[in-house]
Amino acid sequence: MPTNKSDVISLDSVHHLPGLFRERVRRSPEQVAYRHYEDATQEWRDYTWEEMARLVACWQSAFALENLERGDRVAIMLRNCPEWILFEQAAQGLGLVVVPLYTNDRPANLGYIIENAEVKLILISDEEHWNCLSEVYPQLESIQTIVTLHPVSHAHDRRIRLLHEWVPETPAEVVLPDIDPQSLATIVYTSGTTGNPKGVMLSHHNILWNTSSAASCEPFYTSDIFLSFLPLSHMLERTAGYYMPMLVGASVAFARSIEKLAEDLLIIRPTILVTVPRIFERVYNKIKAQLEQKPPLATKLFNLAVDVGWRRFLFQQGRASWSPKLLLWPLLNKLVAKKIINKLGGRMRLAISGGAPLSPDIARTFIGLGLTISQGYGMTELSPVVSTNRLADNKPDTVGQPLPGVEVKLGEHNELLVRCPGVMLGYWRNLEATQATIDEEGWVHTGDVAEFDGDHIRITGRLKEIIVLANGEKIPPADMELAIQGDPLFEQVMIVGEGKPFLSALLVLNPIYWEMLATKLGVSATAEDSLSDPKVEKELLERIKRRLTNFPGYAKVFKVIATLEPWTVEAGLITPTLKLKRKNLNARFAERIAKLYEGH
Repeated sequence: MPTNKSDVISLDSVHHLPGLFRERVRRSPEQVAYRHYEDATQEWRDYTWEEMARLVACWQSAFALENLERGDRVAIMLRNCPEWILFEQAAQGLGLVVVPLYTNDRPANLGYIIENAEVKLILISDEEHWNCLSEVYPQLESIQTIVTLHPVSHAHDRRIRLLHEWVPETPAEVVLPDIDPQSLATIVYTSGTTGNPKGVMLSHHNILWNTSSAASCEPFYTSDIFLSFLPLSHMLERTAGYYMPMLVGASVAFARSIEKLAEDLLIIRPTILVTVPRIFERVYNKIKAQLEQKPPLATKLFNLAVDVGWRRFLFQQGRASWSPKLLLWPLLNKLVAKKIINKLGGRMRLAISGGAPLSPDIARTFIGLGLTISQGYGMTELSPVVSTNRLADNKPDTVGQPLPGVEVKLGEHNELLVRCPGVMLGYWRNLEATQATIDEEGWVHTGDVAEFDGDHIRITGRLKEIIVLANGEKIPPADMELAIQGDPLFEQVMIVGEGKPFLSALLVLNPIYWEMLATKLGVSATAEDSLSDPKVEKELLERIKRRLTNFPGYAKVFKVIATLEPWTVEAGLITPTLKLKRKNLNARFAERIAKLYEGH
């Protein structure tokens, strides 16, 4: 477990992101900065801060030969790895602006971003990324150089350079410019649910301030190990999983993949995990599936462990009185809870959850089992963290209290408004969108509907996602969708009914649970028409009804469309951050939705 040694860099001693890196190198040259699995050797390799500094100097020598000017945009399309850090630190140290790209984004989106930002140099990984990029490559006139980690076909193009040929083994003398803290550090394109992505402009100070404010909410130690698996192209991972460990002197291990995450948790045994609810949902569903294969006593024991653990949590938080049931905790911890926590590495003292709302049931389960989860809230336009639950005052059904220095209030229709030093510089070359988001007093209009629970913020929906039924009833669908997804049968859910007399649900079913349900109902799991069998529809509606028991009267679903094909980024149905593209989903299922309402 971590020692109590802290080494947090204060904002007084650094003024920009390259300065943060240099200060960490100065303070901790021999400490392990990053741990990465090398495919070539099939071993984990450690990089010290001193080694990272030497490599950054080599990369800056390569950048210096590209005839780039301060403020030019350079893009990176890699999964999380030391090269991601080296690229950004080298580029920003030279005053270049970094544009991160999602590795699983659609070619059309990538082409738009590269063209819109006028990217001059891009770093990609391999043939897969090249194939994606080559679909739009002919139209991209701004690109001077494409650097690849691994060889790609069509390498006769003069603009394509292999990384090991591009970066010299020894650094040349490079003059580093003075960097204005308020200058542009990065353009992060938000994966909008409608239209083209917008380029959020963040300054060095925006990000540094946000990192420092977030890090002040809890103690962090030099012996902490973060496991990094959310894409660094997302500001949550970049701030909380990259800049924050650098600020506090912790180490970062890069997970090999989502598929190997369970294995990596056991190998790395992290103390801190920055994650999204989907990961907890997968573990939760796996636990539930395993329990269904065991005797009923196992389920009763599991539920008792969660119940007693949750009471223990509320008692520790000062929100419940002591109960004799708490005397059972040491035994339940040994028999149930500890075994599950050990599968997460056994040392995790904090899981930071953001990016999407965490189901209260899932939060209750894991907190009851003894995992400390702090749910927070943010948006790219705010660098990105706005609020987080403090561990001494943790209300898991909220997104916590605002960070120090963050002002919040409710605007028209209870829209959450935020003002702080993390407010973006604006949208890249889009003054109209900037003015629509930041008002004259500097408040960012988040588009999220909220309420306050004391000093905690609770997000209740999205302004633009409100469904208005034919009778004028206004319904926020997000909470309903989240509740329905609490049933492991439902992988993805979207509520529909705009302008209609009642609500319906589009459902993607979990294939394993669907097979079990099909067997129970006596229908074929592989026959196409089974999903629309009246017995199946009745069972799905019953399950949805049970999940919505505690909702107001409006939350009733009368019809369903069930499928087994997941909604993917590649199909344009969800964003890279897993948000539903409601307009596209409505269009995809338009005919089937129309049939649901025939005669009504």
